[in-house]
Amino acid sequence: MKKVRITAVRKAHYQDLIDMYENPIQHACDVTEGQIWIANGWQQPAGMCTSAWESISPFVMALSHGGENFYDGWMKNPKSAMISCNDGFRPVSFLLETMDDDAE
Repeated sequence: MKKVRITAVRKAHYQDLIDMYENPIQHACDVTEGQIWIANGWQQPAGMCTSAWESISPFVMALSHGGENFYDGWMKNPKSAMISCNDGFRPVSFLLETMDDDAE
């Protein structure tokens, strides 16, 4: 089993949708662009948003166990995936990449 690097590459913010549909909340998303986590195999990294993890974890699990080439050549690097969290107001796109390092 391998480690997987998770990089937050883009965070969108749809103020028009927030204004129309979201109830005011005190705290939304702490993820910042460029932030990196290392998943030890399929295990959720410390400090990773639980909601985001629930969206990306199936792909992390597959990559950590040798999966690649999702959707028949979708990614230039077959040992990677670009997956977004399920927040429709502030979605974050994560680049998942299999590392050469074995999980502990």
